[in-house]
Amino acid sequence: MTLVKIDGMSTSSIKTSSEKASGSQCGDVQVVVTPWAGTTTRDYRSAYPNVNEAKLLRKIDLKVVPVISLLYLLAFLDRVNVSNAVLFDLKQDLHLTGDRLNIALVVFFIPYIAFEIPSNMLLKRFKPHIWLPSCMLVFGLITILQGFAQNFSGLIAARFFLGLAESGFFPGCCYMISMWYRREEAQKRFSLFYSSTTLAGAFGGLLASAIGKMDGIRGYHGWRWIFILEGILTAVGAALAYLVLPDFPEDADWLADDEKEYVKARLYEDVGHSRSHDPLTIKSALAVFKDVKIIFGPLMYLGILVPSYSCTYFAPTIIQTFGHSTITTQLLSVPPALCASITTMAVAVASDRGGAALRVPPPRGAVRARGYAMLFVAESGAAAASPIVLCWFETNLGNHHRRAVGVATQIGFGNIGGIIAAYSFLAKDSPRYVPGFSISLAFTALAILAACGYYFAIVAENRRRDRLAWQEDAGVVGTAATLSLEEKERLGDLNPEYRYYT
Repeated sequence: MTLVKIDGMSTSSIKTSSEKASGSQCGDVQVVVTPWAGTTTRDYRSAYPNVNEAKLLRKIDLKVVPVISLLYLLAFLDRVNVSNAVLFDLKQDLHLTGDRLNIALVVFFIPYIAFEIPSNMLLKRFKPHIWLPSCMLVFGLITILQGFAQNFSGLIAARFFLGLAESGFFPGCCYMISMWYRREEAQKRFSLFYSSTTLAGAFGGLLASAIGKMDGIRGYHGWRWIFILEGILTAVGAALAYLVLPDFPEDADWLADDEKEYVKARLYEDVGHSRSHDPLTIKSALAVFKDVKIIFGPLMYLGILVPSYSCTYFAPTIIQTFGHSTITTQLLSVPPALCASITTMAVAVASDRGGAALRVPPPRGAVRARGYAMLFVAESGAAAASPIVLCWFETNLGNHHRRAVGVATQIGFGNIGGIIAAYSFLAKDSPRYVPGFSISLAFTALAILAACGYYFAIVAENRRRDRLAWQEDAGVVGTAATLSLEEKERLGDLNPEYRYYT
């Protein structure tokens, strides 16, 4: 079969953004129409002479990354502000004796993990600017209601529905970023976005220290005001998000038509056709799991999230064991989180070094200084590694289907780490928490092994595909030659002509 490219065409003569690239077959000749008017798959820039790529990227950066970063800061704040509330009589008021607090932390993750993939399927159906703010509004309202819990059962119910409402937010945001940027551009955007989680820790500590001073107003303890006011802040942010949150490139009404085509063309050159308008069904979602490489992403993220959640949930508690007052403890939780945010944008630090130093109990007189210093290292390492494993795995997945399912799987499975972390630092192990730090070290090792496994797997696959391509060039018919353009597009990164980013 002969492949013929249609080139030298004006943009008006090629298919529209809703139709995408397609192929038509006449006899033994297959006519291929690319999504842009260039003469080759790498000539899209000359096809759109009026589009300034640097200016377009800045436009996308200002519209996409800051908005979802701010929204996720509010979302993550609602998820972890329980760690701040604990210092303001939450445990005493709700009679959270024994491991009841740990149970409340775990309950959040049950629906959060279970509904990751269904939520990303709904994201494609309802569009990001509708689905994500809707989720945000719901979990903002639930956070407010959490402030009115009267007992352990009420807190459990609130945490469960909070996890359900939040299940689609983070994977949806990651999915969006991966559909706007080329692979070599995505990492710093992922890191900037993910740093909002560490900023949430810093902002949460500052906010909680201020809100905590409202203790006693209208008869409410400080922990109730933390949930109520931060929930209101999230709900207001959700209302504004309906107006400012962007959709996918194909649907961005703030881009000119030639800019939309340019964005699609540059992404096509990087990872192939997005096939964004293909319906994501249960059958197509399950088909993604036939690729054994899918397992490495979730394992990498699981290994990172155990130490990450351990720091997020228990840093204030650990700091308080040094003998500080409640307000001082909240304020001291801010610098490590800020350091982690800066480190996330600079370099991924091996988180096990911080965990190892924390695990070895120093002499009593040096506990405060060295223990507090090691929190900086542990939080920074865990925070810096997370966006790297997310971006590397997710941007290597081709087309909407594989990214939607792969992103949700990685994040959903990885968040089992939140359950493990919740039971790693128990009250009976205070103040040294040796079991908790040991568990964090073990899962850091798992993340390292999974990352190595993924690297060697994609390198081996790239080499295998290079050999097949060489055989085809030599006249030996290989797999790629037997596939139609439609089939290659549907395969995404499984397309024999695709190469993984290492």
